[in-house]
Amino acid sequence: MDGVSDRERRLKRLKYQSWHRGTREMDLILGQFADARLSSLSDADLDEYTALISLPDTQLYKWISGREEIPRKYNTPLMQAICRLDYLDRSGVST
Repeated sequence: MDGVSDRERRLKRLKYQSWHRGTREMDLILGQFADARLSSLSDADLDEYTALISLPDTQLYKWISGREEIPRKYNTPLMQAICRLDYLDRSGVST
């Protein structure tokens, strides 16, 4: 055994998947969310996150950006946390 727990392996895999989405916008949004918040999520929330990131980037981006209403099925506290964008590193953004 390598000393790494199943949860640690799962978090590492989810972080990788979050940073390697297919569109740069979603890489940044979900990658930073994963880095900031995944380790504090429950196993049930991780299950939900896994389901969310299986959805197409284009659909997720429309919901997160507010271009489309989030369907009731996906409008959960976890999705709302992602949509708040309060975890984003904006240090390189000029205002």
